[in-house]
This record gives sequence, C-alpha cells and structure tokens, in this order.
Amino acid sequence: MDTSRLPLTRDLVLIGGGHTHALVLRKWGMSPLPGARLTVINPGPTAPYSGMLPGFVAGHYGREELDIDLVRLARFAGARVVLGAAEHIDTAAQTVHVPGRPPIAYDLASVDIGITSAMPELPGFAEHGIPAKPLGQFAETWAAFRECDSPAHVAVIGGGVAGAELVLAMAYALRSRGRLAQATLIDSGAAFRAIGTKARQTLRRALVEQGVRLEENATIERIKKGYILLADGREILSDFTTGAAGARPYGWLADSGLDVQDGFIRVSETLQSSAANVFAAGDCAHMEFAPRPKAGVYAVRQAPVLCHNLRALMTGDPLRRYKPQKDYLKLISMGSKEALGERFGAALSGPLMWTWKDRIDQAFMEKFRDLPAMEPPDLPAEHTLDMEQALGAKPMCGGCGAKVGRDALLGTLAGLGTTDRSDITPLPGDDAALLTTGGARQVISTDHLRSFTNDPVLMSRIAAIHALGDIWAMGAKPQAATASLILPRMSSDLQARTLAEIMGAASEVMQQAGAAIVGGHTSLGDELTIGFTVTGLCPRPPVTLAGAKPGDALILTKPIGSGVLMAAEMTGDARGEWIASALNLMSQPQGTASGLLQNAHAMTDVTGFGLLGHLLGICEASGAGAQLWTGRIPLMPGAAELADRGIRSSLFAANQAALAELNTSGWQELLFDPQTAGGLLAAVSAETADDLLGQLRSAGYPAARIGKVTATPGAITLSSQ
Repeated sequence: MDTSRLPLTRDLVLIGGGHTHALVLRKWGMSPLPGARLTVINPGPTAPYSGMLPGFVAGHYGREELDIDLVRLARFAGARVVLGAAEHIDTAAQTVHVPGRPPIAYDLASVDIGITSAMPELPGFAEHGIPAKPLGQFAETWAAFRECDSPAHVAVIGGGVAGAELVLAMAYALRSRGRLAQATLIDSGAAFRAIGTKARQTLRRALVEQGVRLEENATIERIKKGYILLADGREILSDFTTGAAGARPYGWLADSGLDVQDGFIRVSETLQSSAANVFAAGDCAHMEFAPRPKAGVYAVRQAPVLCHNLRALMTGDPLRRYKPQKDYLKLISMGSKEALGERFGAALSGPLMWTWKDRIDQAFMEKFRDLPAMEPPDLPAEHTLDMEQALGAKPMCGGCGAKVGRDALLGTLAGLGTTDRSDITPLPGDDAALLTTGGARQVISTDHLRSFTNDPVLMSRIAAIHALGDIWAMGAKPQAATASLILPRMSSDLQARTLAEIMGAASEVMQQAGAAIVGGHTSLGDELTIGFTVTGLCPRPPVTLAGAKPGDALILTKPIGSGVLMAAEMTGDARGEWIASALNLMSQPQGTASGLLQNAHAMTDVTGFGLLGHLLGICEASGAGAQLWTGRIPLMPGAAELADRGIRSSLFAANQAALAELNTSGWQELLFDPQTAGGLLAAVSAETADDLLGQLRSAGYPAARIGKVTATPGAITLSSQ
C-alpha cells in the first residue's frame, strides 16, 4: 500500500535540533510511522555539533563541517521545519509557542534544546564578551577574529574540560599564525575538577606547552573593553573574551508546567516528563532516576530509546527504559592534533587519541551528510508506452515549478476569444483582468500553488503573497480574497489545526496588504495545495505589460533562483541555509515596492515563466525588445552553484523553449527558472531609475537595475555588463 496516501492522525513535535533529535529524525526517515505528522522546531536551519568545535577553533575543520543540516535532514524524514526559537509549551492546551506564528499543536512532544549560558550576566560580558553558546554565533565571531593580523590576547572564563579545550584551541590557532600575545584560562576555583589526577596533570602540561596562563581561584569583577578586571585589582588583557562556565537551562522551561530540577526537565527511565505525552532528552533533561553530568554521549545513546518510545506511545506498543552507563570515555582536544582520553581515572594522550576522536566525530557527522537515497517506486509491470517519458526522471517540483508551460497556457487562453461585455477591458497578456463596476476600476486574478514545504503556515504566507503579485504588478490596491484549499487526508482534529494555521497566516498577509479574506472552499486530496482569488482597486489607470519604451531601465525587486533551489531541496542537494534564505525572500510582500513603482511604464511579477519569459511578455505587449545585463541580475544564495551542477526545475524546459534562440549555460539558465512569489519587473524612465532603486533598497528590497528596453520588437539580448 502507498502509505503516503494514508490519513494523518497524530502530531509529533520535536522542540529543538539537539543531537538526540537529529538522530531521531534520521531513524524516522528510514522508517516513517504512517499517520504521524512530524514537526521539528529550531532557531536556525542548522544545528552545530559541539564535539568538533575545538577542532574548528584550532583551524582543523572548516565551518561547514561543524553543522548538521536540519532542513535537509527534515526533508529526508518527511518532517516540516519551523525556523524559530520556542518560547513556551502549554501542556494544558498541548501547544508550542514560537514568535511570529500561530501556536503549534501537538499530540506528542519532545524537548531537546540543550542549555544556554549565564555568562552574559557577568558585569560587562554582554558588551565585551562572546558566549560559547549559541555555538553558531560564537563560531562565526571567532572565525573573523582568527583571520586578523595583529597580536592577540584571548581569555576563556571557566576552568572545566570545555574551557580547557577552547583556550588550547584558540592558543594553537593564534600561535600558528604568529599572532599569540597571551591566552588565559580563568576559574573561580580549582581547574579540571571533573577529571582524574593523571588527566589533570596532562591538561596542565598542555597549557604550559601552548603558552596558556592559568588563573585559579580568581574572582572576576568586570569585563572591560580589551581587558578583564579581577576582584583583587589585577587586569588580564583580552581582545577576545569568551566563557565556558555558567551553563544553565533555558528560562522558559520553568514556566512550562512540567516538573523541573534546577530548571531542567525531570524525566523518568522512559524519558517522559511529568506530562506523559512530553519527552525530554539531552542537556535540557534531568535524569532523576540516574543523575549524570551534561555530556553529548548520553544524548546520543538516548536517541534509540526516545525514537522507539515516541512511536510506541502512538501505536500502543510497550515503552523501553533508558539505562545510562556509569562513566564514559572523555576525549579532550589539546589544541594541536593531539587529544587526551580519560575513563575511570586512566588517561592516555597524544596524536593517536586525536585520530580516535576525529574518527568518532566524523562517523557521527557522516550519519547526516550521507543520507540514504530514497528510490522512487517502480512503475507497474504493465503501463502505456509513453508513461516513463511523461513521468520524467525526477520528482515534480512544487510551487510555480509544477505549472504548465508558457506556450501551452497562452495558446489555450488565446483560443477562448474575446468578450463583448462593456465592463471588462481586455489587457495585453496580463494575468489579471480589469473590470469596471459603478465607475470603479477593479482587477481580479487567481493563483494556486502545489506545496513545496511541509509547513502549512509558511506555505500559506508564500501562496498569499504569490497570488497578490498580479494585483501589485498592476499598481492596484488589494481589496478582497477567497481561498481554495486542498488538504492531504487527515483526521478531523488535524484538519481543524491545519485550517487554523493556513487561514491565520493568510489572513495576516492579506490584512497587511489592505485586503480581507471573505470566503473560501476546501477539499481533501493527495497533497496540500493553496490558492487565492484576489481583487484589487485601481485609483489610477492600471500598469500593464504594454507601455515600455526604448531607453527605459529595467528594475527587478527580488533575486531569482527559487525554482532551482526548491528542486534541489526535494532531492537533498541544497544546503539548509540556502533554503531558509529562499523561503524568507519568497515571504517578502511587494506592496511597498508596487507603490514606489506606480509610475512605471510597464510592470509584471516574475513567477512561473521565469525572468526571460515574463520580460518577453512585456516586450511583445509593448512592441519593444530588451537587453539584459547578466552580471547585475541578483541571484538567491546557492542558486548559481546548483545551476552549474545541472539542477533544473520541472518547468525549465518549457520556459527555455519560448526563447530557444538564446544560448545559455550554467548559472545563466536561471534566467528561465520559474519563480514562486517572485519580484516585480518594471520598465521605468531611465532618468528616475537610480532614485527608485535607492528608495526600493531603503524599503528593504534587494532590488537591482538589470537592463534596458530596446527598439527591436521581441528581441532580447544578453550582455555581461
């Protein structure tokens, strides 16, 4: 049976992208549970792996090697990703609150958000220090500092194992570049209390060898710019001050209604909290049945038990118990490619220990880099001769990549003939129609999108902005909208949750645009599809495709590349940060841009036909041509790299056929890439172009002047200018 068509009945929400949840996502992708809708909530598209941080700080690893790509991992698991930091869990209402979106309902939830740092509470640290958590922000700041040229003083606050690893890595990196002036490790008590005597001696010797000054039993009075003031009046020079001390739970956990121990969620042997349908794992959990120090090894080994128990609670199977080991092998980086290994008081150190640690870390990360490819189902043994050709070699894209080609659509519309109604004004090729009612000019348009993200809220926002594009492109003011929704098969409870999310997000977009949703229709189908019919009022004659004049400047308000990025995301070939950036750009409304461009001679929104296809529409309607300056066309992050690798959206071939005479290759084929909720393309007077560009950029649009209108009808040329 095709389990993808079975109804969804339960919502499972993973709060946080910690190591345990990352492993759960991977296991889930290998064997999804039919009927369960999986969601992962995380502040960003990646989850840095803390085990490799010292190696990155020392310069042994690149920044990209440090991250687990949660967007790609979630696609593999069939989960939706919500990029935002959870700030509350309401166990009574069974909802998770994330700023900027409606509450996310759950039937089961699991929390794996790690820990934060109390370092910013140290006087002056917030202004002059860099906390080691969140790890991503620290890594970026250190990478920039490490590449400077001047002599450097650095300091790490906190004399535990984590502090020792950081300061040794920092000292090694700066010494390798001839920049180390002084590195200092500061602790309020005795350093390295969590490890045995022999291991402590080894670490102290490593500090001396790397030129690190150790300050024990030192109380910090205040962090100043360029130095640290101690309570006894001494000053320690530091141009880069960080801290590996003061680890604590996130404050909102204490207000969750769950039982906590010092702010950490208390869990039983089954990893359940005081609410049976809420689990917790990793550093944010307190194992009251077997207290252990905060360490990644426990988080990793909790994953199989957590994954089993989450499934078991939804299937009625027995739950398993997690039994943590009493001690574990501690592998501690020592700056250079040497490490210290310690367990049960026995210690070994040297290059061999580093090699061992590196292999363990790389093996862990390889689980997320090399996700197994899911093969498409075989065709039936008996099928029509042309089925393989029609099916194609890759999955059909979502959004505008799933639409019919330009020639097929325009050819069909042309065959419909014209109307003799006096209240409908024919327009040259525009997607919207112009109506006249009681002397008022009204435009109407409709659009719908096949979902390309599993998040109904994000998909609804993008679909609403996409549908409004035709209204904005004509310089009209959005007025009213109706919704047309197809939901995947799901239980009545999930239908209500999903509809509330979709309509809440869509209503917010429409209201901000000045319109109101006045009705809609729904049905159930195989997949999520969201569409809107929108009307707008024209206080002045609408801007159409016709009217572009030779010499006009061409302005584009958004980068292109969303089609290729969404196609690559479906196959696991795109980086999560690229996808997050693309979705953010698609979520940017064009209302303000439309107002700034209201005096354009011609305008359209760049969507399914791609930049060249929509430009061709302006040229044909205006009896003009165009020259595009390819070097000035803004591209979404990652789009050029993917295009150079030969990745294309489903609609690419049909778009390219409309201008087959243009020779493009590599990244330039993005000119045919179908866009979803793309930018406005406007032909404006050359004299006003620079001023308009400045206004658009001041309003937050990544706009660019990308070419000019020429006198040769229908001729589009490309120039590298």
